[in-house]
Amino acid sequence: MLVGVWGAERAPAPRGADSCWRAAAGRAVKDPTAVERANLLNMAKLSIKGLIESALSFGRTLDSDYPPLQQFFVVMEHCLKHGLKVRKSFLSYNKTIWGPLELVEKLYPEAEEIAASVRDLPGLKTPLGRARAWLRLALMQKKMADYLRCLIIQRDLLSEFYEYHALMMEEEGAVIVGLLVGLNVIDANLCVKGEDLDSQVGVIDFSMYLKNEDDIGGKERNVQIAAILDQKNYVEELNRQLNSTVSSLHTRVDSLEKSNTKLIEELAIAKNNIIKLQEENHQLRSENTLILMKTQHHLEVTKVDVEAELQTYRHSRQGLDEMYNEARRQLREESQLRQDIENELMVQVSMKHEIELAMKLLEKDIHEKQDTLIGLRQQLDEVKAINIEMYQKLQVSEDAMKEKNEIIGRLEDKTNQITATMKQLEQSDKDLLTQTRTIAMSFVKCASNEAQHQYKLVKDISF
Repeated sequence: MLVGVWGAERAPAPRGADSCWRAAAGRAVKDPTAVERANLLNMAKLSIKGLIESALSFGRTLDSDYPPLQQFFVVMEHCLKHGLKVRKSFLSYNKTIWGPLELVEKLYPEAEEIAASVRDLPGLKTPLGRARAWLRLALMQKKMADYLRCLIIQRDLLSEFYEYHALMMEEEGAVIVGLLVGLNVIDANLCVKGEDLDSQVGVIDFSMYLKNEDDIGGKERNVQIAAILDQKNYVEELNRQLNSTVSSLHTRVDSLEKSNTKLIEELAIAKNNIIKLQEENHQLRSENTLILMKTQHHLEVTKVDVEAELQTYRHSRQGLDEMYNEARRQLREESQLRQDIENELMVQVSMKHEIELAMKLLEKDIHEKQDTLIGLRQQLDEVKAINIEMYQKLQVSEDAMKEKNEIIGRLEDKTNQITATMKQLEQSDKDLLTQTRTIAMSFVKCASNEAQHQYKLVKDISF
């Protein structure tokens, strides 16, 4: 364990600090699991911090041979192994971290793809190798913090794999999961398929994390990393907001295009209706002008007649009053006739509109009836097909009934034969019973008084 690594080789302390060291040693002896958790938490902090700093200074995608990345996986493996329960098997004791990691796919549906790909890898033979491959794939997906967060929330499920004092069951596990969120700024390209993950030895290299007092610039580097992370988070948030606005604008553009096409179609329909109405108006105006021309011609003719009559009246005054009255009467009749013609024209125009509406309604009714006729024809075809199919099935069933009737006749013959044989067997059984009774009675008569017990036995057997 790490307690042995951290506490085995300790630098000699001065005499003045001997009492403080003894108090600290007493506390460590009282709760060694807390010291182990603290050591693992500190190592995880150093590993994650060093990996982020080196990756940002490295400036490109990390691969499997990168030393800080290898040490990070070793530290994570030690953290997941802390407090793991020992599971007994047929050959030996098994202590692996693949069990709790395999549980993640049930809690987080997006982890099913990682678990399936790990199981499909051909070179992995041990559960530890599968767990190491799972950690590498989770880091490449930038989902390791999310997966482990779902795992540590379910304490009741983790208790099947870990002891109550394990790191994953305490607050240190939540702190490590929070630290893993910072690894989302790293881009890693790890080749898991060809790597031998079963036989690797997980040893922490402390030389990577021990620094001299002459190291300078650590604070400035931390400030730069914090600024870069803040800028990255700001850019990601801005990009997320822009994506949401772009998607909303796309939806609005689509809805406006649909409404525009609908309006264009309605405008075309309205234009066609206006053109039809203009044509009808022009036709009605032409008919009106023809009627007016006829009436004017008729009036001119009447005027010519009146003038001729006046001339005749001037030449001859005889019968002037009668002719004048006749002319006035004819004028009234003509005006009344004109009024009647105009009224009739209005009636005919309204009747024409009604006829057009009736024609449209009739066309609509005809189209609907044609649609219903088509549907009825389709239904008739379907009914014909069903009738043909039912007729075929009826023929098949009749053939089957004939065969079954023949089989039933054969079975009835067989049953009659069986009943006859059973009657014969019953008759033979009765004959045997009568014979045994006669034999028993004869035996009783011949036997002495000492054989009464045998007689009772024979009697019981006969009956």
